[in-house]
Amino acid sequence: MTKISIQQLLIYPVKGLSSYKCDRVCLKVGHGIPGDRAFALMYKQDAIDRNSTIVPWMKKQNFIMQNDWPGLAALNCFYNPETSIFTVKRKGVELLVANTTTGKGRDLISAFFTGYLAGIYPSQAARHPKRAPLQLVGEFDKTRYPDREAVHISLVSQATINHLSQLAGQPIDVRRFRPNLVVEGVPAWAEFDWVGQEIQLGTARIVVTARINRCLNIDVHPETGERDIRLLSLLQEQFQHTQTGVLAQVISSGSVAIGEELIFDSQS
Repeated sequence: MTKISIQQLLIYPVKGLSSYKCDRVCLKVGHGIPGDRAFALMYKQDAIDRNSTIVPWMKKQNFIMQNDWPGLAALNCFYNPETSIFTVKRKGVELLVANTTTGKGRDLISAFFTGYLAGIYPSQAARHPKRAPLQLVGEFDKTRYPDREAVHISLVSQATINHLSQLAGQPIDVRRFRPNLVVEGVPAWAEFDWVGQEIQLGTARIVVTARINRCLNIDVHPETGERDIRLLSLLQEQFQHTQTGVLAQVISSGSVAIGEELIFDSQS
């Protein structure tokens, strides 16, 4: 049997912004990956204290997202969990350096993205196109703002991305799909068959719960912010659905590293 293993591990510290690669991540029951979608840029609401750092989970239309604002993908954002410093660059030019643990730093981040949205245009289907002032919410390792209230992680196989590349006639960057785990050693689309199965990941254990329905965000180039490939339409035309990758919930806490094997119950 071909070994199915972890090829990439990705964390998205701020919801809707860019990812960074990890060699190992922790998986926590009821939380997913600590540090993933730990922060979000929320459209300011009168009911939320402007000095609040921890805000309860809310539906994604309350936050900025690449689906609504594709130009966000043109920013290279990095969060350093050791220093709590958040950095934003564009085309190699440093635009922002701010500390997420201070009021001044959080205000700088909020003001920067409020100004950035004022200079770009939302998609036609944007759910919140008014460019309202933004407020950074969340704390690293403590909060999570995934799209679904039931906290999850996401997986996709590299073979699935390779098949889409063949159909599109050009390389497809896996970052368009914003996964946490990219796996290798499994045929294209075979991860759909994992729904309902429990899997051992390193010292952690997960259960795969559902396929992922995609939105227009996958049409956006993850570095330029341009809608350059009609991937959502391609999925519909080729497969009569718009699904790629799967969701999973952590049922036993632990950690997993690059290269470690996925162990299914049938292999135990």
